[in-house]
Amino acid sequence: MNWHGHIHTDPAVLLGKPIVKGTRLSVDFLLGLLAEGWSEAQILEHYPQLTHESLQAVFAFTAKVMREEMIYPLKRGVA
Repeated sequence: MNWHGHIHTDPAVLLGKPIVKGTRLSVDFLLGLLAEGWSEAQILEHYPQLTHESLQAVFAFTAKVMREEMIYPLKRGVA
């Protein structure tokens, strides 16, 4: 999936958070809905400006970002 046609960043929109092009819906907002148990059908019903392809692009973008990130475990009790 080529997410570049669907995901956009603009410092003037949501402080530059990655969003679905043509919307003010951020990638993290949409992932949060899914994490809360929303189905794809519910998201598309509530946000008709989205498409199945734009939601796929959210996942493809997130997968790319996660592949490029270094994740370090935090020690418990460290302030």
